[in-house]
Order: sequence, then structure tokens, then C-alpha cells
Amino acid sequence: MTRIPLVVIVGPTAVGKTALSIELAKRIKGEVISGDAIQVYEGMDIGSAKITADEMDGVPHHLIDILAPDEPYSAAQFKTMAEDLIAEIHGRGHVPMIVGGTGLYVQSVIYDYGFSDEDQETARQFEEMFSQLSPEDRYTLLEDLDPQAAGTIHPNNQQRVLRALVYYHIHKTSITEQKKSPILSERYDVILVGLNMERALLYDRINMRVDMMIEAGLIEEVRRLQAAGYGDARSMTAIGYKELLTYLDGKTTLETATDKLKQNSRRFAKRQLTWFRNQLELHWYDTNEQSTEEIVDSIISRMTEG
Repeated sequence: MTRIPLVVIVGPTAVGKTALSIELAKRIKGEVISGDAIQVYEGMDIGSAKITADEMDGVPHHLIDILAPDEPYSAAQFKTMAEDLIAEIHGRGHVPMIVGGTGLYVQSVIYDYGFSDEDQETARQFEEMFSQLSPEDRYTLLEDLDPQAAGTIHPNNQQRVLRALVYYHIHKTSITEQKKSPILSERYDVILVGLNMERALLYDRINMRVDMMIEAGLIEEVRRLQAAGYGDARSMTAIGYKELLTYLDGKTTLETATDKLKQNSRRFAKRQLTWFRNQLELHWYDTNEQSTEEIVDSIISRMTEG
């Protein structure tokens, strides 16, 4: 079986994935599949650092602006859509590229990662049932029913707590028992790229990015989404939105909300790096020490050697 070439570019928020992916795509006739959990949603532009049409510079992008903010999106859905897109892009004679910071989404495609079939209507009913509980009661219930999963999920990560509860009730087993293989899929000839930079510099970039988002109209974006009835949507628990909702609801000041957004973004970047290092065998590049051209040349050289 002939393997499809696939470039995967991951890294923490604000490290420079977008700019580098555009330059690489132009060099290799690439098309970008967004591996981001929030950029799929229409109207969630500034807070998700969604690429603009001008920034795309003619490079086709996929899985952006395809869902309303209150529609569900999961790694299983991403896997299905991404695999179809990879085949389509390859069929056009172009190179598929997955670019993003949502590690599980990337992993679901490049590894033989299994998602158990389940009735979506049943899952929705369980979600509604558990959503009636307080966050504290949900986590306590998970500890009682599935201590194995509870031990791997932070109590504040309510999306994962809810997902673990639903999974347990449908499959009668722990969500941690989902099977995944550490072996790369035989479908693809994968080039795995990790971008990083010195921690202090990255944190400075994150803080600056948040300031730029506020200046670009992030508050108005969150207000508009809230006014459209999406304030309680799961997508609005994402970093960049949940912090400003507290400000718009009058629960905190703008300064405090902005500081919290910066703090949460820095912590998220740290978690991303830890996950990538532990879960993916990446070839790392420092975007501060190496120019975009140098990194692109290196990636193309690795593709040629493969």
C-alpha cells in the first residue's frame, strides 16, 4: 500500500505555527487541515487566533468555520473528517498538512486510535442529565463510579469529567480503557514537527497576543456570541471566552479578566508542551533561534529523504 505523505505541525499557543505552515504549504503545494478544537466554530475568530483570509495567502484551509458555537465537536469527529480530507487533498496532487495545538485530535489521525461506537442520542441524554448536577457533584460521582478516570482528570476540567461520566454509563467501563496504539498508522508517511521557543519568550508572546486580541475586539466578539444565545455553549468554556464572560456578567473587572486570560493561556501552553513531549515523537524546532526559511528547508529535506 502506498502511503500518503502527511505533514503534522504542532506546538504551544503563540509559538508561530500559522506563519510557518503557510510558508511550508506554498513550497510543497500543501493544504492545511486545522487541528484546533475551537477554530471550527463560526464567529469565534479573535479568541481562537483563527487565521484570516489575508494570512492564508491563497493556501487552502479546512475545518474552519464549519459549525455553530453550540454544536458538538470531538476528536472522533475530527478523525473522520480529517481522514476524508487527507484523501481528497492527496487525490488533487497536493500535500495534506495538519496544523494545530489540540494534541488528541492530531493523535487520533496519525495513530491507530479507536473510538467506541455509541448512540449519539443516548449520549446527549446522559449529557443533559449530568449537566443538571453541580461541578462538585459531577466530580464526586465520577470518583465513585470511575476512580481510574477521576485520577487522571482535574476537577476543574468539567468537559472531560462530563465526557467520562457519559462514556461510563454507555459502555459500562472506564473511558481510560479506550484502546489506542502507539504505532503510527500505516496509511500515512508522517513528518511530525514540533515548534517551541524559550519559555520566557513564549510567555511574553502569549501576553502580547492577549493584549492584541483585546485591542482587535475580543470583548465585542464575546459579547456578540453571548447576545446570540451562545453564552452557555460548551465552546464558550474555551480560554479567551470564559474569562471575558465573567467580565461581561459583572463578576470581575476587565483588568482581572485579562490577567486571568493571560495566566490561563500560559498554563495551557505549558500543558500542551508536556502533552506533546509525552505523546508524540516530534522533531523539534526553535522558532526564535531558527528562521522560518531554515525550518521550512529542514522539513522539506526530511520529506525528500523519506
